[in-house]
Amino acid sequence: MKFKASFLALSVLATTAVFAQQKTSVDPHANETGAERDARMKWWREARFGMFIHWGVYSVPAGTYDGKRIGGIGEWIMRSANIPVATYANYAKQFNPEKFNATEWVSYAKAAGMKYIVMTAKHHDGFCMFPTKVDDWNITARSPFKRDPVGEMAAACKKAGIKFGVYYSQNLDWHHAGGGTAGQAWDDAQKGDFHKYVVNVSAPQVKELLETYHPAVLWWDINGPFDAAEVKALTESFSKVPGLIANNRLGGGVPGDTETPEQFIPATGYKGRDWETCMTMNDTWGYKSYDHNFKSTTTLVQNLIDIASKGGNYLLNVGPTSEGLIPEEEVSRLKEVGQWMRANGSSIYATTASPYKRLPFEGRATVKGNTLYLNVFDWPSTGLILPGLQTKVMSTKVVSTGEKLTVTKNVDGSLLISRPKIMTPISTAIALSLEGKPVVVEPEVLIEPNRSGTLALTANNAELVGDEIKVQDSGDNANVGFWTNPKDSVLWKFQIPGKEANAFQCRITFACPRGVEGSSFTLVLDGKDTDIHGIVMPTTGWNDFTTMSLLGQVTISPGKHVLRVRVDKMAGYAVMNLKSLMVTRISTK
Repeated sequence: MKFKASFLALSVLATTAVFAQQKTSVDPHANETGAERDARMKWWREARFGMFIHWGVYSVPAGTYDGKRIGGIGEWIMRSANIPVATYANYAKQFNPEKFNATEWVSYAKAAGMKYIVMTAKHHDGFCMFPTKVDDWNITARSPFKRDPVGEMAAACKKAGIKFGVYYSQNLDWHHAGGGTAGQAWDDAQKGDFHKYVVNVSAPQVKELLETYHPAVLWWDINGPFDAAEVKALTESFSKVPGLIANNRLGGGVPGDTETPEQFIPATGYKGRDWETCMTMNDTWGYKSYDHNFKSTTTLVQNLIDIASKGGNYLLNVGPTSEGLIPEEEVSRLKEVGQWMRANGSSIYATTASPYKRLPFEGRATVKGNTLYLNVFDWPSTGLILPGLQTKVMSTKVVSTGEKLTVTKNVDGSLLISRPKIMTPISTAIALSLEGKPVVVEPEVLIEPNRSGTLALTANNAELVGDEIKVQDSGDNANVGFWTNPKDSVLWKFQIPGKEANAFQCRITFACPRGVEGSSFTLVLDGKDTDIHGIVMPTTGWNDFTTMSLLGQVTISPGKHVLRVRVDKMAGYAVMNLKSLMVTRISTK
């Protein structure tokens, strides 16, 4: 995967992807019509849930080198520990996964309710998990295991009716001369011509993968600085796999089919783009023997529900051992997720995003035709109230049991849904059959000052203006990121009670790595510039947030208002990651 599971890597690579959205003549899908794209993406959009498999030679050291535990993610151990090429190559001699059973692995995915699998065919260490003819740095030539795991997985998926995809690192390669190294090379054996690497290694191996296995998905990783000729070489065989879906991490001006948020769920999804959150079960992608920090089954299921409610897919990773076994902690969780999916999967598969921006209870909504699904994580003690639904409800039932529920219309137009007799601990799915497609008019929610007179304007309650800017992560970690267009802005709607105007001062909590800082902004109240301006100062990274008081003050009268952060000048490739703006009353006028 990327450099590390951090907002720094996410922001840098996501920004690269944003800049690559302008299609070029070498984009293999540049001339595709909207209808053709919809037909190609149909199965993927309906699937919603897939399995990622990170497996390779790095499972042999399993996070330990020279007797020391190496920090970071398991598949990056060669880079993290600066292991020489020749030394690392010795791990291949110990890689003999005799317990690998493709049919068994696919059965785990199918039992979990997953509809597709994406497997690493080559990661950044350059080692191929298939018998490439490019050179001998592959599993059949260098390891005692003389089989083709990629081929066996492709066949097992086909037999089970699951779509099969391959991951390929087209830019970074720490074994082959000229391959990208994510920083300076640490071994002379890595030095070489990048163009020759692409032409002689990367592009031919992609051709082999596509023309041999005909995968449904090609999952690039780490956008590369490719020129038009290199992109053409890398995508030459796309025509041999007409339905191929490729993500946004190729580079070279190719936007790809899917956005790929890593290790986080974007709060607002991606406007007009298909997207897929990829996430680990513990803290690593490739196997680390001592990483036992596994997410609970509840977290995994609720992540899936959250992602589906925003119109995305969930690509959940497993990291097999060097013996060829998926760790038991991961297998047990997959089985438990599958139990919930078998009873409630209709609220996930082939659904579209929620018509609600916010729900007044802990849960999420999805839509399928004339059915509105509610997944309720915690049933409110005061009753489940659904506001704003304008479409007539014909019937309501619990998805898992079929129990019919009653719906009562309140005076304010909101609906009160009766409590089921049997609740599902992880999430109770409710299906509301409607007279037509759900039409929702959400009541306006205005932010109000707390008891101390402070308006807490956060990423969670912000409205975003622009196509690129997005809320990333959720809860206390939520922040406005992807702010790569100076025309984009953030605003909040709020209400000041009382009868007199008050003066307010502002504090902003943000992050911005050194070298990107310097963007200037102005606070705009009800369409008019205030005297409060700011310049984004550097922090140590995209996830290193600091709080800064802004000079000046603004007088705000009682009533409804809109406060906007407008960018006056963008100094780097992004403005900042904005977590909150605190507007605090300082006096009474």
